[in-house]
Amino acid sequence: MTIYIASLFLPYTVDFHVNEPQNHDADATTSPPLTNPVQSIAATPNVAVSLFEKNNPDIKPGVTPGPASEHEQFFAADIAKAEQEHSGYPFPTTEREANLLTESEAHSPAWGSTLSLNQPRPRAAFPASPSILKHQEPIAPGTEPAKEKTRTTPQPLTSYASDHRRSQSRKSSFSDAEWTIQTAEQGNGGLRNAVRSATDAGQLEDKVWVGTLGMPTDALPQSTKDSIAKKLEDEYGSMTVYVSDGDFDGHYTHFCKTILWPVFHYQIPDNPKSKAYEDHSWIYYVKTNQAFAEKIAQKWKRGDSIWIQDYHLLLVPAMLRKLLPDAQIGFFLHIAFPSSEVFRCLAPRKELLEGILGANLVGFQTDEYCRHFLQTCSRLLCVEATNEGLQLEDRFVNVGKFSIGIDPTSWDQRRRAADVERWIKTIAERYEGKRLIVSRDKIDQVRGIRQKLLSYELFLNTYPEWRDQVVLIQVATSTTEQPELEATISDIAMRINSTHSTLAHQPLVFLKQDLAFPQYLALISLADALIITSLREGMNLTSHEFVYCQDGKWGNNKKYGSLILSEFTGSASIFGNHALLVNPWDYRQCAEAIHTALSRSETERKEVWTQMHQAVLQNSTANWVKSFSETLNRVWNEQSSREIMAVPRLQLNKLEELYQKSTRRLIIVDYEGTLASWGSPKSIIVTTPQRAITTLAELTDDPRNVVYVMSARMPEEMERLFRLVTGLGLIAENGCFVREPNSETWLKLTDKTQTDAWKTAVLQILDYYQERAEGSWIEQRHCSLVFHYGSAEDQVAAARLASECAGHINDACANQGVHAIPVEGALVVEPMGTNKASATELVWRSCLKQNEQDESVARPDFLLAIGDSRDDEPVFRWANKLESAQAVTHAVTVTLGSRSTEARATLTQGVTGVLSCLERLAEHKS
Repeated sequence: MTIYIASLFLPYTVDFHVNEPQNHDADATTSPPLTNPVQSIAATPNVAVSLFEKNNPDIKPGVTPGPASEHEQFFAADIAKAEQEHSGYPFPTTEREANLLTESEAHSPAWGSTLSLNQPRPRAAFPASPSILKHQEPIAPGTEPAKEKTRTTPQPLTSYASDHRRSQSRKSSFSDAEWTIQTAEQGNGGLRNAVRSATDAGQLEDKVWVGTLGMPTDALPQSTKDSIAKKLEDEYGSMTVYVSDGDFDGHYTHFCKTILWPVFHYQIPDNPKSKAYEDHSWIYYVKTNQAFAEKIAQKWKRGDSIWIQDYHLLLVPAMLRKLLPDAQIGFFLHIAFPSSEVFRCLAPRKELLEGILGANLVGFQTDEYCRHFLQTCSRLLCVEATNEGLQLEDRFVNVGKFSIGIDPTSWDQRRRAADVERWIKTIAERYEGKRLIVSRDKIDQVRGIRQKLLSYELFLNTYPEWRDQVVLIQVATSTTEQPELEATISDIAMRINSTHSTLAHQPLVFLKQDLAFPQYLALISLADALIITSLREGMNLTSHEFVYCQDGKWGNNKKYGSLILSEFTGSASIFGNHALLVNPWDYRQCAEAIHTALSRSETERKEVWTQMHQAVLQNSTANWVKSFSETLNRVWNEQSSREIMAVPRLQLNKLEELYQKSTRRLIIVDYEGTLASWGSPKSIIVTTPQRAITTLAELTDDPRNVVYVMSARMPEEMERLFRLVTGLGLIAENGCFVREPNSETWLKLTDKTQTDAWKTAVLQILDYYQERAEGSWIEQRHCSLVFHYGSAEDQVAAARLASECAGHINDACANQGVHAIPVEGALVVEPMGTNKASATELVWRSCLKQNEQDESVARPDFLLAIGDSRDDEPVFRWANKLESAQAVTHAVTVTLGSRSTEARATLTQGVTGVLSCLERLAEHKS
């Protein structure tokens, strides 16, 4: 069995060995930035001291810092040295090196702008017009972009002739150049580490990566593309997806990063430019997802499994489901999933949800994200949401939590490296006697760097005794996408150092560049605290890495550092109160958390660290892969068994044989849609078709039979419908009431006081929505309420109101033990713990009790359950479990129609087929 792991970026890319270096700045075909950079007086904070200065430690920084470039020059020099000693550093070149540990949250450069590898420049169209009415067509591969009359972004003053010559030269150079496969800068480091560790553990013996090269490819001839794809497939187990530069730029830069990423992190874009991007780039998002689906479908064979990763490929599951109806498909979202109120702001919200629901299993980082997804689908798609997943019209989709983590074994191996040891020693000497607080973020609104620096400033103002003892090292990867935010952060950093620096101390070291991996490992090993103030984040594996590195083994005896963690990260649910959870917008709380982290005793720090360390070990990458893989296999088998194509037709001859051999039989049959055709729910049916009455009477005449009819109707209606059949048991209101055969007493399975309480509250909610849906009405039953909107004048508006009503009730009344379930043309509000299965369980126990009281009354050894709707599925599940547990010799579960079911047999003739079946059984009267 092959497991296809589809991620937007492959773990590998290509480095071209051209004769002349490219002049990227003069490339007229390069897509301009989304916005013009905004300059600030303090665009670069004055942080004078080199972070790891090897000079005389007695020489301290002055109060007037120098240029920040000193930091960058120092790190660049160190990396340049490593590049000379190790070819390809920090990106491995051999297959063995490619399997080494990578950063879980690498701050990779923007697509098409790599500085470490020699690759073509993008040939995408310019960004969408600010007007949603004007869009530029994408540039076809191999053609030059059309010249615009005006540009908002200044362009280099080069002649067209020189541009043309340079473009043709590049084409020729890439066509003829040799190339090598390199480990990619782009991509999800946490996912790569998880797959690598699972492969090492033997959990993924046959895997294939599916993704793009993470670089522009329009400049490459088809022969080069084919050669690259063949080498990656033959030697690296990777399938390459090629899309045009224009399609990829529209998909990734415009839709994923400008629309999806902010919305999924509660940053709703609200400006004409964003709206234009959403409208303009959606078609490219669809095309790129379609390319992935078609690529996988070409290679898929029966028995293979497909794992779709992250928000870049939300449409792929449904596209694959259409191409491969029987495929085993899992989808995992690595980032946060927002609440329904936020998600509904997306224009293609329905298409995105339906795309995800093509999977058999949908995985999220936390229970909160699972709950948001279930609520969103329930409200926007009007489908039934349960704790296990979503019941769609034709199948069930499981939803679950699978928290990703780190690979402890690989981290131990990497921390033993000589370069890490050297950096630990350097940092320890440089900051001897200081308390280090470390943070590493990309400059992005959702990372909360501004909130963090303001909190740190408040901490220094509130606790002056710490000013000369604490250093916050903030690593902030710069981005051209949000220059205003970068300028604001730089202003705050400059203000902190200007106010609190002395001749001997600088409280903030602000690095606008990423660190090499050994430097990062050394920092988190020596830090006294790590502070993370993300406004929203799917998991944040940096916190896991920090906790694991605080064991003191390679940290110069530094250990048990405190973790200050935003409560809005997925990791907050992993570490709980053992971390110092903070609200990033509450600056005072964050400042107090810093003070607490620095003031804790070693005993207290060790106690909470031990608990967090255990959580890291439990949520490892290997456990994530194992859990997701096993769950996907299990739910796929369960769902496949429910598919109507997999459910065999009822064999009447075999059923008759089992019926005749049995000593006592329990027969349970649904009413609406099974014994009688569906009628208007508003009308009271005062008679049952004579054929059904006659058949039931013949069955109850047999002393070996115990016959029950179950229905959603109220008890008094059931009595009226079956008054002519003696010895018939009745189950009313979907299991809330039971009347045993030859009895006039109804047993109520719900508490009247509780029922009256929740009905009063829910009725007010239903009235609110019913008033807004002209033509709808509310049916009040003894133990349930039904909002009927099938006859509403505006069906679309009524369906939307019903879905909102369902979400409202499920959120507000869950603690009262009730839930709202959407059915065709109606919304049913009923108790959670009571259904037809709980009623049939009561009937079963009654039969066993009769056997205990009178041995001449045999216990049932034959069970027949027939139904046609969602309400009957719990009965099928209950009956199948009885047979599996050998509580009954034979259990036959039969469904009508063509929907996904847990019944083990199906009848396609509808009501007529059911009556014919029961008539044949009744003929075998003892």
